Amino acid sequence: MTRRASPRLAVYGVLCALGLVAALATRRPELVALAAPLALVFAVAALSDRDPRVRAWIEVDRERMLENEEIDVELTFRADSRVEQIEALLVVPDGFDLVEGDNPLSLRLGEGDDETVRLRLRATLWGAYALGDLRLRARDPLALWTREWRVARPHHLHVYPRPETLRELVTPVRTNQAIGDTVARSKGDGLEFADVRQFVPGDRVRSVNWRASARRAELIVNERHLERSGDIVLFLDTFADVRKLDESSLDSAIRATATLADHYLARRDRVGLVAFGGTLRWLTLGSGLRQRYLLVEALLATQLLFSYAWKDIDVIPSRTMPPGALVIAITPLLDPRAIAALLDLRARRHDLVVVEVSPLQIVEPGSEPHEQLAYRLWRLRRDELVARLEGLGIAVARWSGDVPLGAAIEEVRSFRRHAQLARR
Repeated sequence: MTRRASPRLAVYGVLCALGLVAALATRRPELVALAAPLALVFAVAALSDRDPRVRAWIEVDRERMLENEEIDVELTFRADSRVEQIEALLVVPDGFDLVEGDNPLSLRLGEGDDETVRLRLRATLWGAYALGDLRLRARDPLALWTREWRVARPHHLHVYPRPETLRELVTPVRTNQAIGDTVARSKGDGLEFADVRQFVPGDRVRSVNWRASARRAELIVNERHLERSGDIVLFLDTFADVRKLDESSLDSAIRATATLADHYLARRDRVGLVAFGGTLRWLTLGSGLRQRYLLVEALLATQLLFSYAWKDIDVIPSRTMPPGALVIAITPLLDPRAIAALLDLRARRHDLVVVEVSPLQIVEPGSEPHEQLAYRLWRLRRDELVARLEGLGIAVARWSGDVPLGAAIEEVRSFRRHAQLARR
């Protein structure tokens, strides 16, 4: 607790001293009478110089939320001694806005009084935050002394990115034996129609296609595709980030990763994460609600760390990216280490898809002729890189924040569909 005297107290002290010195110098006792009220102020200030006994608590209604959701915060104050005036300021972290209530606020508390103040905050940006830094300031009745102290009641808030709506997802080439919502290429007891064939002993009667049987004068049965689950590995490039005001390629990449993870888990696929950058972080394949929370917590902890180290995918554990898994790389295609890792994945015959988080809307050409020429050359190099990846059979979709992510996913699906037709 920090104690500070009011500037008025110093002024009163100077005037009181001048009055006493003048009384002694001029031998006029009436000047002492003029200085007496100021001395009385000093006496009152000395008697009222006591530390305020005020306790404070901070409560939030929940600690996990989505972007643009609101939370209620309760500030509770309890005074064990009378406090004429107390001011409180709750430090609101960047990423939250105050939508209801007063902050800072001023209260008057009697001995034994309890006071509860409610605030409403809105989460404007995903991330992990700490809320609970409360700054307090108390004054005595004459406002001659000020005491300031800090109360720390931290609450760790997790704001999850709000997922976008996706109608379709990229389907892996290979599927697992576990039941899911992915239509497998193998045939069996499923829902998706695959083909028709002649009836053989052992076929179920409910599989008979009676219309086709009537036309061919023999029993014809329907074959269907099995519903299986797939393995999805989200490969997040954290080597580079392009920022301009509130726009960031890394923020967009994390938002896209969270959206894809949410939708793949919703259809009962196994999803894993590899954050490949200055530091390597991974999360093994899993499914269910627990895996969803683990993925989001890992994404909230993702940050850009600068490193000169040259990394390749040999440092990634093999169980994190098993054969047959669909690898979806979310990258701005800026760092050569990330590009080399993508080429290495393709060389190892991984089923690879690239969602390019385009920095073109963030990077602007300069006004000088040589700056504009450099910008055009940079764009040509990016186009050449995309053409090279597509030439290797890698579906590349360019996505920026002003268009839905579903458009980029549909572009990938179209590329893979045409590639399958070309192989036939």
